[in-house]
Amino acid sequence: MNVFNPPQRVIAHQRKIIFLAGSIEMGAAKEWQQQAIELFDSLIPEEEKNDYLILNPRRPDWDSSWKQAYEDPQFYQQVKWELSSLQKANYVLVYFDPATKSPVSMLELGAFHHKAIVVCPDGFWRKGNIDIFCEEFLIKQVADLENAVKLIVAD
Repeated sequence: MNVFNPPQRVIAHQRKIIFLAGSIEMGAAKEWQQQAIELFDSLIPEEEKNDYLILNPRRPDWDSSWKQAYEDPQFYQQVKWELSSLQKANYVLVYFDPATKSPVSMLELGAFHHKAIVVCPDGFWRKGNIDIFCEEFLIKQVADLENAVKLIVAD
């Protein structure tokens, strides 16, 4: 199992490519991505681990002074990495942290709903919208990260 973060160049040849979309919000969200990576590591059979690539947009060297604008080269690189990775992914695991608003995550869900698996706990400010959207577009929605990872591993 390989895990890539921006700005690493993604060369995807694995059978299962998972993008970890969802709440970050400049660190306001819990580090759910690490929990998901640990779950994948524990649930993927050893002989299948090379079949998995996890694309984690949570950048270890993120600098909050970067301006979230087209003209900022680091921000531009980050967004382009995410969009390219979302397109390469077979699965988009979307987690909505109740402590966040996550507008970009909602945008990603809308754009990539055809390959999404959603976790939206009680308390997320737009849970009703997410629930109805998932129902309308037949998106798999589960109660927690463990069940999301199990769905992907079993598929």
